[in-house]
Amino acid sequence: MKNIQYFIFILLVCASCNKLEENPYSSIFTDNFYKTASDAEAALTAVYGPMVNLYNTAGTCASDFSADQIYPRPVVGRDTYTLFSYDPNYTTQKSFSRQAESPMQIWQSCYSGIEKANWVLLKVPATNMDTARRSVILGEAYYMRAFYLWTLAKNFGDIVVKTTPSYNIDTAIVGKSTQAEAYKQVYRDLEQAISRLPSYTADIQKGRPSKEVAMALYAKTALYAQDWTTALNEAKLVLAAGKYSLMANVLDVYNVAKEDAARQENMWAFECESTSPGFSTQIISLYGPRNSDGPAYAATSYGSAFVYQAFFDSFNPTDKRRLLLDTNYVNKLGQVVAQKDITPITKKGVLLKKYMDPNSVGGSGATNIPILRLADVYLIAAEAAAQLSGPTAEAYGYINTVRARAGLPDLTAGLDKAGFVNAVLQERSWELFGEGDRWYDLTRTNTYLQVIPAAVNDVYPTRAPQKKHRYFPIPLDEINANPKLEQNSDWK
Repeated sequence: MKNIQYFIFILLVCASCNKLEENPYSSIFTDNFYKTASDAEAALTAVYGPMVNLYNTAGTCASDFSADQIYPRPVVGRDTYTLFSYDPNYTTQKSFSRQAESPMQIWQSCYSGIEKANWVLLKVPATNMDTARRSVILGEAYYMRAFYLWTLAKNFGDIVVKTTPSYNIDTAIVGKSTQAEAYKQVYRDLEQAISRLPSYTADIQKGRPSKEVAMALYAKTALYAQDWTTALNEAKLVLAAGKYSLMANVLDVYNVAKEDAARQENMWAFECESTSPGFSTQIISLYGPRNSDGPAYAATSYGSAFVYQAFFDSFNPTDKRRLLLDTNYVNKLGQVVAQKDITPITKKGVLLKKYMDPNSVGGSGATNIPILRLADVYLIAAEAAAQLSGPTAEAYGYINTVRARAGLPDLTAGLDKAGFVNAVLQERSWELFGEGDRWYDLTRTNTYLQVIPAAVNDVYPTRAPQKKHRYFPIPLDEINANPKLEQNSDWK
């Protein structure tokens, strides 16, 4: 939405220039672009660009710090998510220059991506190029617009659904739509993407979505919309396609040395690189030990985020996924550092190991951030099947596939519908922790008010979310820039 502000400013300035006679050679768009295949490719690459800032921190941590698995060291405003003390102006984040870690960044990145996708969808159909490749480019643009809209809707609730580029005031200034309307637009975009994208093969450029990825996002969007039939059908299509499979060892999903092999399960991710050209993420340095003291984690790490002891204790000791957490580490001298000495803020610090890269360049690592994984699809299918028909053998089969890979026995038989759905939500917590997923499970099921007050420790002994915290407030700067944009009702 920031682009809208700049566009309005340009129009106002130009409107005041009565004697402007020069021919303009540049503007926020140009009819001289989108003429060739290389133009179309460059425009599509730009659609992915906002992912860099989105997943530097905000895309996972703004939500994870709000939930019941991970908490930040209470510095530079990160504790405002854990304590629910942020405001619509994100004052603390601005004071510490931490807007890039905040929901402000989510809003700005997603609308920047939507604007770029809208230009591709408007202009590329007329580009002189290979028709098959043009169709794929349009499929990727539809997918990315759907992804950005879904990300906005799960974070802010009712949002601006923008499907045309900002080429004048009327198209630049748009009011809000309901979350339900936003999800319907996501459906429409994903249907277009599915019709155009190729099925997954190892030849697909990393970071690009396949047809099955679009189906998976369709299923997850439907889960959030409580459209159980669609969620189950789309999840089943992904599984039946047979293009992806669970890795035999769950630890390999996060092994930076097995990144290519992990794509059999890690369907779509923010692809990180430790060297240029390429982009990485700040979170690798947040999760490692303080003072860069754990070389297995990263060359540079700060000890800025930890896992709640209660969450660590919730795992069955035989659960292989618990090995992605640790209550001690080996320091630079080869010595074992005990849990009580991991961090000075608590004697019960637990380290997260999903983003380790011992060969990082400083804090820039090559471990990818998963966005859609096949294990997620199995659990979507389990939950949707149970919501439709109760805990059937089919529903049990989906969740037990994930549990078996974790080294756990089958889920207890004979659960009622509520008990089974709760078990799926718990399984999601164990499977997807640290991947920016848990907070949205709590908000979409409206259980955050019951769960979060119990997720406390000696660093955060009291946590008291309110009804308004189900969604983040729309940044005040954006409301000031758009006269048609209203704050969400719970934040007024």
